[in-house]
Amino acid sequence: MSKAASEQLNCNKAIYSLNGESRDIEMEQIFLLLSIFIPLAGACFLPLLGKIGPKLRNGAALAFVAAAFACAALTLPGLLSGSPVSLHADLPLGMSFGFYADALAVFMAMTSSAVAFIIVLYSFGYIKHDENQNEYYFMVTLFIGAMMGLVFSTNLIFIYIFWEIAAICCWRLIGFYRGETEIRSANKAFLITVGGALVMLIGFVGIYGQTGTFDLAAMKGVSVPSWAVVLILFGILSKSATFPLHSWLPDAGVAPSPVTSLLHAAVLVKIGVYAYARLFVVTFDIDKAFTVAVPVIAAVSALISAGVAMRENNIKRVIAYSTISQLAFILAGLSAGNETGLIGGMLYILMHSVAKGGLFLCAGIVEHTTHTKDITKMGGLYKRMPLTALAFLFCAFSVMGIPPFGGFFAKYLVIGGIVSSGNIALAIAFILGAVMTVMYLMRLFFKVFLGPQTFPEVKEGSPVMVTSVVILASLSLLLGIFIGIPSGLAALIGR
Repeated sequence: MSKAASEQLNCNKAIYSLNGESRDIEMEQIFLLLSIFIPLAGACFLPLLGKIGPKLRNGAALAFVAAAFACAALTLPGLLSGSPVSLHADLPLGMSFGFYADALAVFMAMTSSAVAFIIVLYSFGYIKHDENQNEYYFMVTLFIGAMMGLVFSTNLIFIYIFWEIAAICCWRLIGFYRGETEIRSANKAFLITVGGALVMLIGFVGIYGQTGTFDLAAMKGVSVPSWAVVLILFGILSKSATFPLHSWLPDAGVAPSPVTSLLHAAVLVKIGVYAYARLFVVTFDIDKAFTVAVPVIAAVSALISAGVAMRENNIKRVIAYSTISQLAFILAGLSAGNETGLIGGMLYILMHSVAKGGLFLCAGIVEHTTHTKDITKMGGLYKRMPLTALAFLFCAFSVMGIPPFGGFFAKYLVIGGIVSSGNIALAIAFILGAVMTVMYLMRLFFKVFLGPQTFPEVKEGSPVMVTSVVILASLSLLLGIFIGIPSGLAALIGR
């Protein structure tokens, strides 16, 4: 490590230690810990509660996720006052145990837990007749706890540990129905994401070899070798289902719809883009070549997946390929190298989580009532399930970027950030991707909800399922109308 980098590392350590010892924020520290350990520990009790009664188990699962959101939100006062909540303890061999509630972590934690709350609520109606419900609620709640631990962690090794806990939960949830196809898809997702994580871990070890620490706070602004960045990017791209490491995500559509909503929209795939923001936007100093290479990879991924979505006839696979395409927009915004792109990318995480979560849950209602995923066999369902159709349309408008829905502002800022970086050709590619998004989502809506009526005997899903999608659809609109609230928090990330 160079002398300048060594001095910067020692300076960061000193500043971090001073900040950690100079503030008395005990209650906020407790809230920070509770946001992580309530879902992690609470998940372990759910199978036992399930033996007492399913309503008790379901209510407890919902309460644990709600508590995670509430505790994360209670760290906001310290953040907004300029004193983010932190916990830190040094361990041997450069290890440390610490959590830090900065703007990026709080934004991700609140987004993931809020959408997860709606998805758990929806699950009450969707899987109420299925087997393995004890394991389902255990894995979902543990998954949320892992996400909370990951976003608040200040140590690369603990990020990796929570990353892998999430992968194990993903594996079991994708294979929930235990059929041959489900197990094969679950194993595929596990092998790709865990394999990518192991490659990423080698990059983490390489950074430790240079800096002598895994502590992110101590490494802020430190240059890291390009080979380590490449290895870490491999893990990030595998988790965020970016081309060519994307194929596991559409196959994961064999899982129950609340699982696909949770994994594809709200939490799992967002881990990858979060890691990019945490490591390469707010922590490490990396070669500027990556601000060119990563958006190009994202553009290729966006266009290819959008093209496949335009020809796919499986309703959940269309939405899954859409997720791959929209994740590329997020990655492009975060890697644009300017504040406009960063704010756009963070807003896109929120807007996509809400709207795409709603699309998957609407697809779940359609599949649940028609018993098919083939959109060529559907049509005219608007007449039988108008609330689901309207909720689908609202969520689709947000993903498409139609004003005043929240997705419009996020997509506008992402493309604006790319333009500000001087890469006009790349901006045109993403504009084309945005046009293709309108085309395949409107095709999906027309095929499913308009045209000649099929399945005249079907009706709306259960009240709890319909309520869940209506909430997400309403949020897709309200987040656009009151865009100043989330954009204000997103703006704190780059400061």
